[in-house]
Amino acid sequence: MSTQYDVLVIGAGPGGYIAAIRAGQLGMKVACIEGNAYDDPKGEPRLGGTCLNVGCIPSKALLASSEEFEKISHHAADHGITVSGAKIDVAKMVQRKDEIVTKMTGGIQYLFKKNKVALIKGWASFSGKVDGGFEVSVKGANGEEKVTAKQVIIATGSKARHLPGIPVDNETVCDNEGALKFGAVPKKLGVIGAGVIGLELGSVWRRLGAEVTILEAMPAFLAAADEGVAKEMHKIFVKQGLNINLGVKIGDVKASKKGVTVAYTDADGKDQSLACDKLIVSVGRVPNTDGLNLEAIGLKTNERGQIDVDAHCQTLVSGVYAIGDVIRGAMLAHKAEEEGVMVAEIMAGQAGHCNYDTVPRVIYTSPEVAWVGKTEQQLKAEGRAYKAGQFPFQANGRALGQGDAQGFVKVLADAATDEVLGVHIINSHASDLIAEAVMAMEFKAASEDIGRICHAHPSLSEVVKEAALACDKRQLNM
Repeated sequence: MSTQYDVLVIGAGPGGYIAAIRAGQLGMKVACIEGNAYDDPKGEPRLGGTCLNVGCIPSKALLASSEEFEKISHHAADHGITVSGAKIDVAKMVQRKDEIVTKMTGGIQYLFKKNKVALIKGWASFSGKVDGGFEVSVKGANGEEKVTAKQVIIATGSKARHLPGIPVDNETVCDNEGALKFGAVPKKLGVIGAGVIGLELGSVWRRLGAEVTILEAMPAFLAAADEGVAKEMHKIFVKQGLNINLGVKIGDVKASKKGVTVAYTDADGKDQSLACDKLIVSVGRVPNTDGLNLEAIGLKTNERGQIDVDAHCQTLVSGVYAIGDVIRGAMLAHKAEEEGVMVAEIMAGQAGHCNYDTVPRVIYTSPEVAWVGKTEQQLKAEGRAYKAGQFPFQANGRALGQGDAQGFVKVLADAATDEVLGVHIINSHASDLIAEAVMAMEFKAASEDIGRICHAHPSLSEVVKEAALACDKRQLNM
């Protein structure tokens, strides 16, 4: 006999575990299946998916450590602090990262118990449809078991995309997983891909002393960002010491125990070669649907390897939902979480909701980049009349006091109605500051509304207010 659940969640990443917890809160009998151990010392499945184990959380831990090292080594003197002989213990830095990951993944197990979510350890695949729902086979350390559920949520996430002819061993040629556990700072580091992951991980090892060269196939830098933001960040990264090459075409990659050699053609069509100690391949991610046996319930993936869903994340099969990286849209942990909550609430008969227009995007470099809504180039392409207000952190007392006054806030508003259409921020606290913009846009606020709200002084948030006022050329401090 198989165990019957109201809701079965496949995958315990940010989308999956949040969906399971919310379904449990709503009184449903819930189970969540996870089989990936992510280098667990005991070989036990770890909760949290890529994000908590080999993505968002560990990378931010390394980013924080490398930022502290750079501040102490190069910027302490600005505050009248004399420091000499600062050294980095890479092994201890990586150990700290691992301890944070273990704490976070263990916390999800506590939340499962708190919300009565059953954890099933193993790899799931659909067996077929049964009366009252679906049957799923789970292969674990102790063999195979069958479970059935009235409704299923597929939340299996994504994996790093690899390039043909470039084998990743996560020792010399690495994807995001290998790049998080270098044993020492490489003298020369190559990065293929100038996306979020490439820039973040490249920044980590650049701060610690590596000579970093980034090879990007696209002719434009940060093409998804606002053009003004992309231009400013390119200037900042180059000043920091990142060697960024755009419009390249990767050729042969040869790896040995001594290092890696990358042959490529530059933007001018000239043959070039990059020799490095380590190479990070960061060229995006692909949906993780291997082995699910979707055909058993009448589903299949599309040409991009995604599972097609409607506006509420239901697949073509009634009762089966998919969320996060396996469906359309940005591959973002917080987007998956919102979808997980929406689906759980819909299953409970509530009006679940996810506004994709107000999902923020963040690049956790230093300074950070964050934005929500439309870019200027998008508004121009749509032919929508808009007004823009921009204000620099150089004119903000708190930013100057912190020695961190790079960047600006840009607010884009409808020319006729003044509704906020997009907000773009460059600052080391951009990931936090963007929340005000998300709130404003969710409630259809005007730039006037943000400008009329009292912001604490001195604070970085005042720059958001000033940028909103600048939409009508009435900024007060510049």
